[in-house]
Amino acid sequence: MLLGSITILSAVAAVLWALLGGVGIPAAVGIFVGSCVGLLALAFLFLWAVTAVVKQEVPQEEDSKFYRWLTKLYIPAIFTILGMKIDLQGQELVPTEGRFLMVCNHLNILDPVLLLGCFPKAQLAFISKRENAEMFIIGNLMHKLMCQMINRENDREALKTILKCIQMIKEDQVSVCVFPEGYTSLDGKLHHFRSGVFKIATKTQVPIVVCTLKNTEKVFHNALRLKKTPVPMHVVGVIQPDTFGGRTAVDIGAQAYDMMLADLGEDFRPEEATEE
Repeated sequence: MLLGSITILSAVAAVLWALLGGVGIPAAVGIFVGSCVGLLALAFLFLWAVTAVVKQEVPQEEDSKFYRWLTKLYIPAIFTILGMKIDLQGQELVPTEGRFLMVCNHLNILDPVLLLGCFPKAQLAFISKRENAEMFIIGNLMHKLMCQMINRENDREALKTILKCIQMIKEDQVSVCVFPEGYTSLDGKLHHFRSGVFKIATKTQVPIVVCTLKNTEKVFHNALRLKKTPVPMHVVGVIQPDTFGGRTAVDIGAQAYDMMLADLGEDFRPEEATEE
């Protein structure tokens, strides 16, 4: 939508300049390209301006419709600029009513952007490491989308984040998305889950939407070489709350892990797990 609008406006400017100014085709092409670059720069400046005013020290008590709209506007443009060819499968499994917990493997910093873009109606709020709050533009945007920062090195502080996510779901504010590995996978394998995050679902009795993704770790490398990257994004299944009875978060986490690995393939199983 954003890039389409920029392209149309730039084309109109080039045509008008050619007709009214009497310039030739090479000049009109230059006007078109220059207009595209200028409008993209303005779009970036607008995004910076509206996120620069965000005060993270002020608690965000409800999901921001304006900043949620911004993500829906800008993310498709990011996909196009970075050459991401997304193959989304299983989206019909995502609940259309009520809140849920979404879990996915984690390969790159782009993964939350991918999930937001693939499921724009879900109102996803992510659990993210504290360092991401300092990221340029992204940190402030995450704050307005009710993303929760977690201290992965302090169990007591991490529990507070989990409890906040439980509260947000109970109050019907957002659905929560988490990468249960806890870290970006440096070797691309699917590593051990931190099962405590599954308590978000068991304490709220909401479905767990299990997803997988591939190839996001290649996107920046390929984009610099003007090469497109196929990105499979799969919803592999939903663990319903009526199956939670008598089960621990560890057990439910193991089920989600097995569902992910079955879709990703054995190449994603870490070596230590294979040895066991």
